[in-house]
Amino acid sequence: MFPEVRTFENFKHLHAGMLSDVKRKSLPEIAKAVGLHDAQPLQNFLTNSPWSVVALRDRRLELTLLMLEGRSFKLVIDETGDKKKGKHTDYVARQYIGNLGKVDNGIVSVNAYGVLGDLTFPLIFLIYKPRKRLEVGGVYKTKPQLAVEIIETLLKIGFNLDLVLADSLYGESPTFIAVLSKYEKHYLLAIRSNHREFSLPDQEAKYGVWQEFERKFSDGKSEKRYIQQINESESRLITYWRITTDANNLPKNQTWYVQTDLKSDMAVKSGNLYGFRNWVEYAFKQGKNELGWADFRLTNYQ
Repeated sequence: MFPEVRTFENFKHLHAGMLSDVKRKSLPEIAKAVGLHDAQPLQNFLTNSPWSVVALRDRRLELTLLMLEGRSFKLVIDETGDKKKGKHTDYVARQYIGNLGKVDNGIVSVNAYGVLGDLTFPLIFLIYKPRKRLEVGGVYKTKPQLAVEIIETLLKIGFNLDLVLADSLYGESPTFIAVLSKYEKHYLLAIRSNHREFSLPDQEAKYGVWQEFERKFSDGKSEKRYIQQINESESRLITYWRITTDANNLPKNQTWYVQTDLKSDMAVKSGNLYGFRNWVEYAFKQGKNELGWADFRLTNYQ
């Protein structure tokens, strides 16, 4: 992967530093943590060394595929954003930043993670490039389009996805859903409470009875949740569900609407399956901050 030993050593030092307890993952701090005299070797590694991050990613994915040994897993798609100062980092712009819950100056990426039992593993991420920050000749792609690109790449490599989980940005995207249907991949996607299917004038949504289930967490604990099926037509291949912590008051931040092509007798299973997305989202936020994702400033995208 690397043209010389020195390049590999710097690669190793950089990753050891990111895994260390250094509070701010800047190159000078990482250099101190791994025993280098200064950060120049790490700087050269990131800016001048002739290695390919794409080739490195592909090798990592090959090893991940070998580890799975053909087993299927759940794929979680989620976008994430972090605040960044100035405009020197490529593709930073004023946009919605999920970590902050508001529009601010920052960078956003679309991420794909696999879930196999209690194991969560990273697959691919792609940086979202706002229209106003596109370089000459650049092609604008929406976040759902980036997610489609990720899924098609994973399928081409040979990964076996048995279920795709994503939030309402993707659940409200006909393009994203069409691609999942094309490849015959099951999905469980969040939708908005005012989803178009609920507001058609010639249809009336039929709300089923609330079913109580135990939301099981990765640490073995569980909490009561409630799930209710919403159907406009019994002949529909897609079913809609409402999941909440309180069936009487439907708290806004604790009530989710989802759509799925899984069979309609999947009430309890659907509730726990969708919980994986929230679990990964929370864990990813902690993990990326620990590894310094929120700190980085790279003025060259490659």
